[in-house]
Amino acid sequence: MKYEETYVNEFKQSAEVKTMIPVMSATDVRKEWSAIVDSTVRIKPQFFKRTRDFCFLSDFSFMEELLEGYTFSATRMTEKDGSVTLSLNELDLVENGKDETEARMKLASSILEYAEDYYNDFSYWGTAPNRRAHIPYVFKALFIRDVQRIGESIQCQAGKI
Repeated sequence: MKYEETYVNEFKQSAEVKTMIPVMSATDVRKEWSAIVDSTVRIKPQFFKRTRDFCFLSDFSFMEELLEGYTFSATRMTEKDGSVTLSLNELDLVENGKDETEARMKLASSILEYAEDYYNDFSYWGTAPNRRAHIPYVFKALFIRDVQRIGESIQCQAGKI
């Protein structure tokens, strides 16, 4: 496997901040695809470059760990009729249920639906300035992919109406 040592512009924003990381050429990745995937899964994520594009290849469990620090949190409000409304802080979603459990499951379902819609139209939502911060939460939901687990992971704090 041939590695090309390349300076990568960190976040492609600051020409002054550069870091030296091993970056493979796309040609080498194609030639050594099986070995690259094995190395990615068993050893570490990989970086490669095609023309001007820098790419990152990782396995599923690495991405889950990377996203572990992102949590879903909601403000809980008890309505006059006794129902519970949860307002998700990260994605601007709101759901109401007869109790907190029902509201959590509805909110979790909305999170997953939003994540799927966002991903399916990523070229639009991923470039919208007011939606870029949603990217890690979208991927967290897509990686969890279970309404029950998403619902159980929502951290609720009391709010006021």
